[in-house]
Amino acid sequence: MKREEIRICVLRIEGTNCEQETFDSFNRLGASPEIVHLKQLTGKSSENRKRDLLDYQMLMIPGGFSSGDYVRAGAIFAARIKSALEDQLRSFVERGSPVLGICNGFQVLVETGLLPGIDEIMSPVPRAVLGTNDSNRFECRPTYLVNENEGRCLFTALLPKKKVVMFPSAHAEGKLMFPSDEEEKIVSLLDDEDMVVFRYTDSIGNYADYPWCPNGSVDGIAGICNSIGNVLGLMPHPERAFFNFLSPEWTRRGGPNEFGDGWAIFESAIQYIEKKW
Repeated sequence: MKREEIRICVLRIEGTNCEQETFDSFNRLGASPEIVHLKQLTGKSSENRKRDLLDYQMLMIPGGFSSGDYVRAGAIFAARIKSALEDQLRSFVERGSPVLGICNGFQVLVETGLLPGIDEIMSPVPRAVLGTNDSNRFECRPTYLVNENEGRCLFTALLPKKKVVMFPSAHAEGKLMFPSDEEEKIVSLLDDEDMVVFRYTDSIGNYADYPWCPNGSVDGIAGICNSIGNVLGLMPHPERAFFNFLSPEWTRRGGPNEFGDGWAIFESAIQYIEKKW
């Protein structure tokens, strides 16, 4: 498939606020993203604005505060997606189409049951949660992450193993948790199955607690993928690190208009689609 033919659905509802940055990231790489309201996929829009999820090659759920983060962050957005599009979403993932959820998007993927996705495409109820940060406040700062993935996750194909990147974090509910009686077992399984994608580190790549890990997430996990490797959820924002000048360290990282650390996430997905379709 030619790059300009790659259609990417950047899904939004009331409260999402990072759709433009994610749209721009894919657009700058020559793909054809489209910002789509959920009502366009569920048929609750005018005829000329209706869209079909399966006509796209990738689904992107951006950051923000969908539906005001009422109930739990991402819960209402997820419930609305699942109630109307569960079969389509399941088919979308089963055929290998990439699904990326950033920040609020990660919360939505967990609430839909697409993540952690250990032994099923979509669980009937959430098997994890992204809870309130240990600091009990909104944390917004550049964060360092190490790529833990050995190759399962398609979104990190262009990131060397153990490479440390800097993506900004901006969230109040980013603490990844699993049921307390299963937490150790699940984390071990995620590691064994190469489903842990990113962990928080300090500036030189050592695993570290607060403030380097802004939320208290179990085992310092910042991002995970499903067992197929085509669904990725992460809390920090790679779209806010697309160019070098967006980094506070850009003068030490080359020219301002060179690609930044976040570029690899988007380019990896596009290259995967180019080869698959």
